[in-house]
Amino acid sequence: MTNKTVNIETRDMIAEDLDDVLLIERTSFSTPWSQGMFLEEMQHPFCHDLTATVNGHIVGYISFAVVSDEVHLRNIAVHEDWKRHGVASKLISRMIAISSCKDAIYGTLEVRKSNEAALALYKRFGFVVEGIRPSYYSETGEDALIMWANFKMRKL
Repeated sequence: MTNKTVNIETRDMIAEDLDDVLLIERTSFSTPWSQGMFLEEMQHPFCHDLTATVNGHIVGYISFAVVSDEVHLRNIAVHEDWKRHGVASKLISRMIAISSCKDAIYGTLEVRKSNEAALALYKRFGFVVEGIRPSYYSETGEDALIMWANFKMRKL
C-alpha cells in the first residue's frame, strides 16, 4: 500500500465486528484477547471500544477505559496492511477526545520495552515513560514500560 491520503473513520465497536477485530488481534499479539474478553469489555459503561474503518472495512481498533480523571489504553492494533497510514493516530486522537469529554486529564498504558514503533507513537501524543513492570509479558518475560500523559499539558 502506498502512503496516500485516506479517509479513516472511527465508530463504536459492535459484536458483529468481532470476526474482523479478532483477525487483527490474533495477527498482532502472541497472547490475543478472546471474543469473550471483547464482549465483556463492551458491556462495561466505563470501557470504550472503537473500530477504525476505511471504505467500510475494519483496519484497526482500540479499547480503553475511562475512570474518574484517567484513561487507560488497554489495547490497540492495526491491520498489517494499514500500519503507518495514520490509523493508530486517528484511534488515539479519538480516545483523547472521548476521554476529555468525560473530564479525563491523564492517560496511562503499558507497552513492550522493545516496541519502538508504539513508543514513538505514544510519545507523539505526550506519553512519557514513568515506570517499569518487570516481566509483565508472561509469554516472553519482557518488561512493560508504564507510560503516562497529562492531556492538559499536551501541545497540540
